Amino acid sequence: MFFFTSCSARNNEESVVNSSTSTSTIDESNSTSNVAESQPFTVNTAISDVINYPAFGSWGRLIFPVNSGYYSGDTLGNLRLTWYNNIDPQKTVEIANYMKERADNGEVIFYDIYTDEEKAADPAKADTGLFFFKGSPNAKFAVCNAGGGFAYVGAMHDSFPHALELSKMGYNAFALIYRPGWDTACEDLARAISFIFANAEELQVDTNDYSLWGGSAGGRMAAYLGTYGTAYFGGDNLPKPSACIIQYTGHSEYNADDPPTYSCVGTSDGIANWRTMEARLDAMSALGIPTEFHAYEGLSHGFGLGTGTVAEGWINDAVSFWEKQMN
Repeated sequence: MFFFTSCSARNNEESVVNSSTSTSTIDESNSTSNVAESQPFTVNTAISDVINYPAFGSWGRLIFPVNSGYYSGDTLGNLRLTWYNNIDPQKTVEIANYMKERADNGEVIFYDIYTDEEKAADPAKADTGLFFFKGSPNAKFAVCNAGGGFAYVGAMHDSFPHALELSKMGYNAFALIYRPGWDTACEDLARAISFIFANAEELQVDTNDYSLWGGSAGGRMAAYLGTYGTAYFGGDNLPKPSACIIQYTGHSEYNADDPPTYSCVGTSDGIANWRTMEARLDAMSALGIPTEFHAYEGLSHGFGLGTGTVAEGWINDAVSFWEKQMN
């Protein structure tokens, strides 16, 4: 199924920061948050205060890109991410407060996917993990993967919002923080899915008919795992997802065993050509694989949930597509 939607909304082009800047040098051991525990975060809250909020512990630094050269702005309200557009400050604040409230209540919302021994052997694995946006007990789950050109993870705009909205619908949603590089990213995703399956009882998730979501580089990750499976990337031998939900990526690989796939992109995307995405789904449809495609007129790359644009509400279409694939 293919849909084209016109857009009269004006896109706010985000400035691209210098991607060669070195990794963030925030010293967690010597810095403390200035935000009182009783006060919610606001658009004026410093990003550094969120990173160093005491209840977040060591994982606070993973909420924003580990390499600070890929984001700019000092507060939640003026956050900018390289290659992304239509960042919604109110959603950023909502996500930060969602995490704050649950952390203050003692809930576990972050899970390591590698052991201390594995992280010692490969220090880059210390910059990975799963943020858990809990839905209804024993509901099905989704894993959301942000893009970032396989150079960084733009979770605050490209996976956290999706996971939060899915949790509001009752689904259990995870947002993966992975290592840069397409191969290591896919290995981390395979490990994350294996972790969820292995700990499904504790996490209270239904492993049947799970879905993989991703935008840009994260969309390629979802597509690769959909095509080749978890074992191919070093994970356990597990069922493929019942659906892949893929935004704005020029990935063209597929095979006859690919999962049902929903894709959306803007027609003014200078990174992921909508025709490439359309051609992939057209070819998959010819093999009998259920697909759905939306091209939004005038939208550029990285629109996330598309709040305030013609794409707003696309996530509801995607969930409906996923639900149709459930047994």
